[in-house]
Amino acid sequence: MPLRGPGLAMLKRPRRWPTGKQAAVAVSEEGGVRFLHIGGDAVQSAMRLSTPDRLELHYTRVMMGFLLFHPKPTRVLMIGLGGGSMARFLHQAHPRAQVIALDVSREVVAAARRHFDFPADDAHLSVVLEDGGNWVPAHPASADVILLDAFEDGDQVPALCTESFYAAARAALTEPGVLVQNFMADDNRLDRRIACMGAAFGREAILLQAADGVNMIAMAFRGGPSRVSWKELRTRADALGERHDLPGDHYLASLRKLNGGTEDYLIL
Repeated sequence: MPLRGPGLAMLKRPRRWPTGKQAAVAVSEEGGVRFLHIGGDAVQSAMRLSTPDRLELHYTRVMMGFLLFHPKPTRVLMIGLGGGSMARFLHQAHPRAQVIALDVSREVVAAARRHFDFPADDAHLSVVLEDGGNWVPAHPASADVILLDAFEDGDQVPALCTESFYAAARAALTEPGVLVQNFMADDNRLDRRIACMGAAFGREAILLQAADGVNMIAMAFRGGPSRVSWKELRTRADALGERHDLPGDHYLASLRKLNGGTEDYLIL
């Protein structure tokens, strides 16, 4: 996931190593935070050295907003590992859940394990070197949550933003299930891509914006309720804040601002 902004110019020169045909992978540190870069200076992942288990980047914390609607995931598929912060967070927060992370780059996986404390595979957490565009259609009804955070050259992977891929993602979900995708908020194709998602799922996706305004998170649901009360969401948001240090107040404010609803209910 690329993070763009003036702060990038202040980073120390990244340490790089050759990776053959893959985009160069690099690591840098600034202000006690370690950053992962792939093919440039854009930040793909971050870890604060003093609190390595905390989600450091705004967008990763907002992607965890799916827990408002699916609080006890059992099978999570992640497309795009990066430094592994979200996979590690879910592995610790929900140790009984099966988490599978897909990535196409051996170099990225090696960097996650060497520099970002990403653990070795175990009974509940595994990394698969595979393209999500191939894996998802081949595994129907295999996950209750799909987290999609895949970019190439600073843009969405085109094959993972089509109506046909979203239809495959819907088929890969059990009911109730949710697809969560990270977009750049300034993507000029954002409306079209979210419309494709909604068409494939047969209902509009809901949106959450990261606190820094850089990223937009879309969630599309298979099955589940068509509405949820703001009162219930408040209770769930408070619990996520207390248990996992997640930004519950921001979740509710962004949901109210960007999505349809009534005084009493959010419409899903």
